[in-house]
Amino acid sequence: MVKQEAKRLRSGKGPPRYPDDIKKSAIEMFMRSRADFNTRAECARHVADLLGIGAQETVLSWVKQAEIDSGVKEGLSTDEREEIKRLRREVAELRRANGILKAASAFFAAELDRPQAKL
Repeated sequence: MVKQEAKRLRSGKGPPRYPDDIKKSAIEMFMRSRADFNTRAECARHVADLLGIGAQETVLSWVKQAEIDSGVKEGLSTDEREEIKRLRREVAELRRANGILKAASAFFAAELDRPQAKL
């Protein structure tokens, strides 16, 4: 069932977006079965094959992020990454607004400097 859902999600254009439950299952399966394999890559390949995930690198990246989020490894947590994305969007929006305000102030300044016709 999970494998069929993963295949359905991969059918669209661009990189596949897997639901959180598939990611969670993959991470749990990896952690439980890691001792049965010689390398992390072999374990990730096995989990990816079982769940119908396109690449072992996907599973490895999920596991790495889970390890960071739990404090096992150094790096930016998921919450920190989301905050950075949000702040970057906000900065871009503020820059656009600032550009509009600069253009508007230049326009109105030019209008004030223009000689007025007497009625």
